[in-house]
Amino acid sequence: MDADTHTLADDQALVDEVLAGRPGAFERLVTRYQKLCWHVIHRMVRHAEDTQDLCQETFLRVHQYLHQYRSESALKSWIAQVAYSVAKRHLERKRIPIAEPSEADGNSLLEQARDDFDIESASIESQSAAHLHAAIECLPPMQRTILTLYHLEELPIGEISLVTGLAEGTIKSHLFRSRKQLRDALGESMGVAA
Repeated sequence: MDADTHTLADDQALVDEVLAGRPGAFERLVTRYQKLCWHVIHRMVRHAEDTQDLCQETFLRVHQYLHQYRSESALKSWIAQVAYSVAKRHLERKRIPIAEPSEADGNSLLEQARDDFDIESASIESQSAAHLHAAIECLPPMQRTILTLYHLEELPIGEISLVTGLAEGTIKSHLFRSRKQLRDALGESMGVAA
């Protein structure tokens, strides 16, 4: 069973086992959510050694504050929120901006945001996969992270809002801009009009 198929009851049972100090419980939690943690942090910091250190810091914080988890949302979202917070603090300490300067986010931009952009279909051929990866890496950390949470981790916008502390409209705006930048970048690199 992977992290995506756990119910809130499953999450709470695992949390209860960890809090009770059952042997192997915390290791199961780490194993279940280490890929999520890596995705969130690596998309923000893009440095493997820093990502590894920050993942360790994340799980130390998870262990330290697990008693504060309330099964009102998925454990996956709570852990992603901790990982996001750790990565964001890291970038702030290094004075690395996490988002590009805000453009005028009018309602028309939000109305144009579409959920039907299929990021996976853009990587059908290996060459387009390389172009897609390069285009994603060129996005600001915030947009890379939101794309990862939405398309790879399949978190709904409401949960991404909980993870990042951003308003849902802001997340939709970031998704819209990211998709547009990816379409433009992929169109240029593949010689296709976007």
